[in-house]
Amino acid sequence: MLRSNFRRQIWRPSLVRAGLLGHVAEVGPFKFRATWHDRDDVEWSAEFTTEREAADCVAMKAAVGLRFHDLRHCYATWLVSGGVPVNVVQAVMGHEQASTTLNRYTHTPADFHESVRRVFGRPADDPLTTKDDPQSEGKPTEEGNGP
Repeated sequence: MLRSNFRRQIWRPSLVRAGLLGHVAEVGPFKFRATWHDRDDVEWSAEFTTEREAADCVAMKAAVGLRFHDLRHCYATWLVSGGVPVNVVQAVMGHEQASTTLNRYTHTPADFHESVRRVFGRPADDPLTTKDDPQSEGKPTEEGNGP
């Protein structure tokens, strides 16, 4: 199956059925209402005689939606964040180089200063910063050149 056909025939209708890309509701016998938002966040609706027609309409007309690749990105990010070694994530994702995995799926946490300090023990044992150093607490310096 071609990528464009997969997206049109399987992926987007699945998002509709999951409620992530509009909504289809049965409003009577052989009567289904499709509801979706366009790029300007205007809500639209139409009625159909089958659920499939309604889902296909939403899939075609709804703006954006979750891409299949978004799930892949989340999966890899969760693996890295969960402590799975980068070389294992690299193999699972099929990346040729570990740098691809590192560049795409690792993010600097907000508390990275504290993480670095924990590696060296107590903050008082850290020879690189002092308690009087505003950067040691993650606060910007007076010149605005914070971390």
